[in-house]
Amino acid sequence: MDNKGFVKEITNIEEDFAQWYTDIVLKAELADYTDVKGFIAIRPYGYAIWENIQKYADKKFKEHGVKNLSMPVLIPENLLQKEKDHVEGFAPEVAWVTMGGGEELEERLCVRPTSETIFSTMYAKWLSSWRDLPFLYNQWCNVLRWEKETRPFLRSREFLWQEGHTIHETAEEAKKFTLEMLEVYADVIENLLAIPVLKGKKTPTEQFAGADSTYTVETLMHDGRALQGGTSHYFGQNFSKPFNIKFQNREGKEEYAYQTSWGISTRLIGAVIMAHGDNRGLKLPPKVAPIQVVVVPIAMHKEGVKEKAEEVYKGLLEKYRVELDAREQYSPGYKFNDWEMRGVPVRIELGPRDIENNKCVVVRRDNSEKIEVSLDELNEKLETILEDIQKSMYDACVKRVNEKTTIAHNLEEFEENLKNNQGYVKTMWCGDAECEEKIHELTGAKSRCIPFEQENLGDKCVCCGKPAKTMVVWGRQY
Repeated sequence: MDNKGFVKEITNIEEDFAQWYTDIVLKAELADYTDVKGFIAIRPYGYAIWENIQKYADKKFKEHGVKNLSMPVLIPENLLQKEKDHVEGFAPEVAWVTMGGGEELEERLCVRPTSETIFSTMYAKWLSSWRDLPFLYNQWCNVLRWEKETRPFLRSREFLWQEGHTIHETAEEAKKFTLEMLEVYADVIENLLAIPVLKGKKTPTEQFAGADSTYTVETLMHDGRALQGGTSHYFGQNFSKPFNIKFQNREGKEEYAYQTSWGISTRLIGAVIMAHGDNRGLKLPPKVAPIQVVVVPIAMHKEGVKEKAEEVYKGLLEKYRVELDAREQYSPGYKFNDWEMRGVPVRIELGPRDIENNKCVVVRRDNSEKIEVSLDELNEKLETILEDIQKSMYDACVKRVNEKTTIAHNLEEFEENLKNNQGYVKTMWCGDAECEEKIHELTGAKSRCIPFEQENLGDKCVCCGKPAKTMVVWGRQY
């Protein structure tokens, strides 16, 4: 199959971004649709990306003293009702279980959309003294939210995630931990996934239902739309009071604990696809790629080629996630296209002439560069090449963010910026939710965050012209 024929199967990224995305999810075998509307099957290749994210993040959590546990998937309705804002925020997305074993249940059970309520109940049971604190617990699990419009990884009704829930002795300690977890997320997204993040605080309108404050790491995709990468919430005592999470403090008095929660999900797989992919398909950063190197023997029917390819493959196994493509039913050209479409960072081409010269050709997925490498130096050269690919992919995303970030001083400028160069729009804001709503109605953009790194772009609100309180970054979102 020639290259053009193969790539034709993927819709052009500039012509129809949404269809391009779906094509990649299906053709790179990351996930597939199931018979249940809005629910996907994550295939082994997609799941392997998630496992690498999980492994990296879990190690970071444990460095902060976090321990993993498991909570039930079903939550009684009465628990969900305890925190008013929380239940109002999640009510439209909840799926209910009303029957069990053919009998109607006495009380409806909700399939967890998130687990603050069940964690809070157990924490109230387990906590007695300040000496027990902090509780730093996390679970890797699935959750269910009855989304109206779904798209694989970005917005599925069921998705995989981790949800950390901690309780602390003081507000200061809880706030500090909330921000520490946000830094872990920034590390995961920037250093593992090679996607730059914008860090900041959500506006009150956009914060998590039941939180005192929500912090976010935002990312920007190829088409200039924003994707929330992960959030970390400080609850104060909003859950500990209704759920009675009390402890005896150092003075011997009863006090309510201070709480946090934080999560990242399989939505990050969607971020990797949309931040890095191109018209040839998926493009994976080496650190998260399930297969970092693929060895493709050329003219396998010739003596010694298959054996040498196997030897090269085995020599790399200890250091890299590597695959040998010895499929006889496909031509080398087809294999090249196939692995490029799957986003494998490096391909090694090995034919009879290469073997004769004790060399191979290393092809980079990120920029299609071909490098001739001596087989004796292959192991160490690959390390440098993979490091360079990781850095180049990150730098390319930084460049795009810079090119797609504009400043607006009034609504006309705001609309013009989004029309001509969809991306982040920086403005000053008065802090009024009405202005936020008006901007959303007019432009389809929402506030992404109030960045930690503030800039003074003027003294008037972009919407109403009243005195500005803060700089906000806006964008259309996934």
